[in-house]
Amino acid sequence: MGETGEMAKTIYKIVPASLWQKAREAGFFEGAAIDLTDGFIHFSTAPQAKETAARHFAGQNDLLLVAVDGESLGEKLVYETSRGGDLFPHLYGALPLSAVLWEKPLPLGSDGTHQFPEMSL
Repeated sequence: MGETGEMAKTIYKIVPASLWQKAREAGFFEGAAIDLTDGFIHFSTAPQAKETAARHFAGQNDLLLVAVDGESLGEKLVYETSRGGDLFPHLYGALPLSAVLWEKPLPLGSDGTHQFPEMSL
C-alpha cells in the first residue's frame, strides 16, 4: 500500500434520497446508474465532494450526503486517478450499510449551490 498517505478515513457519496431509501431497505447500496455502468461505486473525499456536487448534481434537490468509513471496506476500496489527476475512492462491490457513519440532507442554498454539513477527512 504505497499510497496510504493519500487515503482518507472517511469517504462520501452523494445520493438521491429515493435511491438511498432502497438501500436502507436492502441493507446495502449497489450504486447509482453511473456506478452500475462503470462497474464500481464512485466516492469522493471531503475536499472533492463539493466539486462532485457542482459537476454531477447541479440544481438537484432531495440529495443526501452519506459518510462512509473507508477503512472498513478493505481491499474492495481502490483509489484511482480521475479528474485532474486526483485520486478518487472507488468501491468494487456493494456498500454494506454497516460501513455508513452518517447520512445528512444536502440542500440547495439560495445561491443554487449545495449546502454541505461539516465533513471530517
